Amino acid sequence: MTTADLVILGGGSGGYAAAFRAAELGQSVTLIEKEKLGGTCLHRGCIPTKALLHAAEVADTARAGGQFGVRAAFEGIDLARVHAYKDSVVSRLYKGLQGLAEAHGVTVIEGRGTFVGGTTVDVEGTRYTGRNLVLATGSYSKSLPDLELGGRIITSEDALRLDHIPEKVVVLGGGVIGVEFASVWASFGAEVTIVEALPRLLPAEDEFCSKQLERALRRRRIRFKTGVKFTGARQDECGVSVALESGDTLESDVLLVAVGRGPNTAGHGYEESGLKLERGFVATDERLRTNLPDVYAVGDIVAGPQLAHRGFAQGVCVAETIAGLSPPPIDEAGIPRVTFSHPEVASVGLTEAAANEKYKTGVATLTYDLAGNGKSQILRTSGAVKLVKAPDGRVVGLHMVGDRVGELIGEAQLIYNLELLPEHIAPLIHAHPTQSEALGEAHLALAGKPLHAHS
Repeated sequence: MTTADLVILGGGSGGYAAAFRAAELGQSVTLIEKEKLGGTCLHRGCIPTKALLHAAEVADTARAGGQFGVRAAFEGIDLARVHAYKDSVVSRLYKGLQGLAEAHGVTVIEGRGTFVGGTTVDVEGTRYTGRNLVLATGSYSKSLPDLELGGRIITSEDALRLDHIPEKVVVLGGGVIGVEFASVWASFGAEVTIVEALPRLLPAEDEFCSKQLERALRRRRIRFKTGVKFTGARQDECGVSVALESGDTLESDVLLVAVGRGPNTAGHGYEESGLKLERGFVATDERLRTNLPDVYAVGDIVAGPQLAHRGFAQGVCVAETIAGLSPPPIDEAGIPRVTFSHPEVASVGLTEAAANEKYKTGVATLTYDLAGNGKSQILRTSGAVKLVKAPDGRVVGLHMVGDRVGELIGEAQLIYNLELLPEHIAPLIHAHPTQSEALGEAHLALAGKPLHAHS
């Protein structure tokens, strides 16, 4: 048996963040990962998907060159070279991560780990025990009952490896993953239809964001059917037929199943060791402690937004808790959210509906259209910034739609997490011309002194 101060099962965002921070605090760390350090985000999720989205942006820019007086010709997509670019980004980051693990003195064990009780994990017959244990086994792509994956019916992981651009695609699910892949394929020249059972795309976002995005997707000729349920799919060598509850049938070359991700908690010995699960997720308190002594859980196996940066924050929080530093609990609403489609959607804090439910009365909102922002006009992007104000004057929700607005989320999350008033932001000077001015202008207007906004 091998011992350490901290044993971590899972080397994704939450797991390696916990490992690095614990090592910085002087603890010996053993990190167990069955595949590659970095997990889904680095190898099959965030990073490769955003590389494809950047390639898609370049394709759109090439097509639109004439609008800016640039003579450019779009000749098509060389998917092999797109994949080479994507894989090179992943490879460089993976090597950097390996170097960080070595620099921190973290012992990385390659192999499938099973929790066997206490604070012990078994890896192919060798047991690793820590004074504390962190579970960080991530998530998997979900499907629907009676929908068998395989062939032309694919997950997002399969989509990242696809060796051709399908002519027609049906995307089942209008959440972040579905919208991002729909955006990529449309930019690459495919005919795309999104099917979402709930009444709008990005149903977890403010309704304002959904409407803005849907309007933009229509302009891009991306079709979508909302408020309609999927009833079945049949595939053959020619394509996939997708049946909907409305009676419609959609024909496509590929069906992407993007109905969310489930917690990867089965087959790891969790229930057998007495770990409490709720709907498949590991139950924790606000400091991510499980029902078992000295056992913590972080990342996608803990119910809440499944975001890599949430995993980073949770990993750091747990490492510091174990070290006795008493970090503040993480406010889930204060975690920024970005959908990297064209256009992007970025938000932090409460939606208008959630604010009304929480405060009952006195909620105010303000929307600033990007038509009044010089940099947005230079970029030829449309969209808007919406602010949600609580009865006590704090800005409790910030929601943005437009190309590159994801880069504004840093300031937005400071506004929410520092509990600032519009009057605190209004005097700040935002560089001109930048899109960050849109946040400044929105707060000026909410403070009652609009400049480049209609009152």
